[in-house]
Amino acid sequence: MNPELVRILETACSVVGVSGPPTPIKLGENAIFRLPGGVVARIARLGQRDAADRELRIASWLRDNSVPAVEPADTTEDLVVVEGRAVTFWKELPPHRNGLPAEIAGALRRLHTLPPPAFLSQVSPFVRLTERIAAARTLTEEDREWLSTHLNQLRTAWNELPPGMPWCPIHGDAWDGNVVTTEAGTTLFLDLERASVGPPEWDLVHTAIKLTSFGWISQDEYDDFAEAYGFDVTTWAGFELLRDIREMRMTCMAVQTAAENPAYAPQAQHRVDCLRDRLGFRPWSGWEPIP
Repeated sequence: MNPELVRILETACSVVGVSGPPTPIKLGENAIFRLPGGVVARIARLGQRDAADRELRIASWLRDNSVPAVEPADTTEDLVVVEGRAVTFWKELPPHRNGLPAEIAGALRRLHTLPPPAFLSQVSPFVRLTERIAAARTLTEEDREWLSTHLNQLRTAWNELPPGMPWCPIHGDAWDGNVVTTEAGTTLFLDLERASVGPPEWDLVHTAIKLTSFGWISQDEYDDFAEAYGFDVTTWAGFELLRDIREMRMTCMAVQTAAENPAYAPQAQHRVDCLRDRLGFRPWSGWEPIP
């Protein structure tokens, strides 16, 4: 295990009085560890103190509004900053699985009915994309230039987003791994980092493109999703734009990961080739998960 992460985690745990050997859950942009006593620690990237604090506030707000979600651990301090990295502490979830499309739809519909709190900022669909493209060392200069141009086109189109449902609180990253269902049948939200105020269609697009862009779910599964929510986002005039933005975000995440770990370079290039119409029409095959 990364000695830096171990040192940061040990220091943070000593502050809140949690002891015992940690078990890694996920070591990605954010490092997540299981600790004794039903506590989970999350180590954020450098300079993410405000974002970590905001995520705790969102979790508390959801709890106050009876929307099931990951909850702060209520340790002596839920947030500790060590060497510039925010460490937050959360209650460990009971046994769970990824949410099914209809379950995700039901959870989103409940979330979307809440009045937005004053501290919740507007959605930022292009956050960090410019930096990720600039850091894409495994791509050719020509591919990077195309991505930058495509990004600018998407920004312009976003400012002319067609009318849709009223903006409301959204999760912002509503993949099935971030909306899970416990053995008791409760569907709840994880990873609240992208929660914001925005078009509810932005949350719905995550499931829709699993059918239309990648063929990861069946038509019947998608129909269950649309029926459970009460709206088929693929019929909305702004669907293709939100689809394109989401695909762009997924691609930029891949090119950033490839720059740090060349093992993912083929997957990053594959995604770029799909966006550039080098590999035929949607649904595309070959989009594989990246940790």
